[in-house]
Amino acid sequence: MYSQRLKSVMEQRKLLMAGPETTVFEAAKMMAKKGVGAVLIVEGKRLVGIFTERDAVIRVVAKGLDPRVTQLASVMTPDPKTAEPDASFGRALIMMHENRFRHVPVVQDGEPVGIVSARYALDPDMEEFVSEAERRKHFR
Repeated sequence: MYSQRLKSVMEQRKLLMAGPETTVFEAAKMMAKKGVGAVLIVEGKRLVGIFTERDAVIRVVAKGLDPRVTQLASVMTPDPKTAEPDASFGRALIMMHENRFRHVPVVQDGEPVGIVSARYALDPDMEEFVSEAERRKHFR
């Protein structure tokens, strides 16, 4: 799994993008609707930042900012670290660990093409756990 290329594990259908003028409230609604924890901030087609659910708590709620008027430009992480589609998932996980974040935008030729999350590393283990728990139910 860790040697898999990002292009094979990244979420394209869950890729959420918004402009820097988007309000935190609008972004939160979009994130909830798509079931994602991050939105990529773009100007034109160029990635300029990332805003995560963690940013909403730490940079908005904890500081008492009004999400209905606060724009993403003022609370996003500008110029986020990125990876290319051919990078390994293991390398992306190391990047997340070393920099203490949970999402890596996948960029090709300066344009976002996907996103990977640390949660993807847990998915196979979690599936195995759930499967084993189901199997054990039949022996009780």
